Amino acid sequence: MRRFPNDGEKNPDADQLEELRSMEARVRKMRDNRNSLREQGKALAKKRDAVQEQYREHREKLQEMKAELDAIQAERNMFRAKRDAINAQLKDLFSQAKGRRGEHGERKSATAEYSHLMSQINNLEEQFETTSSSTKKEKETMERIKRMKNRVRELEPEVEKFEMVAVDLSNIDEAINTLKAESDDAHNSFVDALKRADEKWNEFKEQLNHRDFLKAEGDRHHSESVEFHEKANAVHEKIDQLMVDVNKAREQLNMAKEERKSWLTDHNKAVKAEMKSGAESDEVADMLVNSLLNNGELVFGGVGRDDASNSPTARKGGSSKKKNMRRMGPIRRK
Repeated sequence: MRRFPNDGEKNPDADQLEELRSMEARVRKMRDNRNSLREQGKALAKKRDAVQEQYREHREKLQEMKAELDAIQAERNMFRAKRDAINAQLKDLFSQAKGRRGEHGERKSATAEYSHLMSQINNLEEQFETTSSSTKKEKETMERIKRMKNRVRELEPEVEKFEMVAVDLSNIDEAINTLKAESDDAHNSFVDALKRADEKWNEFKEQLNHRDFLKAEGDRHHSESVEFHEKANAVHEKIDQLMVDVNKAREQLNMAKEERKSWLTDHNKAVKAEMKSGAESDEVADMLVNSLLNNGELVFGGVGRDDASNSPTARKGGSSKKKNMRRMGPIRRK
């Protein structure tokens, strides 16, 4: 007979179950922590990508500003060189100056455009040689360079005229006055270009600082993203280690349950076998068949042949015996 535990009886696996549930709760908590760390890492990676995209766009803007700054600086250097050359002429009136003077506004516009175009051409040619791009992009770049060079050739005569200053050496005083005026004009143009270069440099420097800021932000977001992913991986490794103990505990519980189940099955089977009646027992049936085959008679319930002959049933005749034999049914030899 199978016995069921009473309401007050303690589950034999209670301690192991409690420990297993505690470990499973820890695993769930660690998984939530791991997933949270991964989500934070992904969010920071998105921020990093957004900042890096801003950085790339800002770098292109800086390249354009750098080309403008180079053009202004080239114009400044040109005016300084011209001023210095005129001053050298003032020291030696017998030296020939180069070219003659043009209009101030026209002179400034032509030289500024010329310098700016030359700077852009150099940048585009360098970019074309060092950067890989599509065939269509390369063709567009070559067309752009070609147009710029055509414009440079158009400006070259004006620039050459602007750089030439001619004086009449037959009139020294007039030549000196002319050279002084040209020197002052070149100096003023130099100072103006210097101011514009300083203003452009300050603006460029601010953009450089912003570029450095974007780069630092991108690097910071990247480092934090990597850090969160590393923490998530560390938690995941701990989960794997703990799951070894969880699976082991589950296996031990299952083995204990199977062992108790097997024990109860064997116990109930043994009890059931002990409680069988003679008519239900295969062993009793085999014993009776052997007795009949060997002795030609059956003995029930420990009653022997002598006892059977002295019994009231025997004295009345063999009718009871025959009646019992009929109840047993025919037994055939095999």
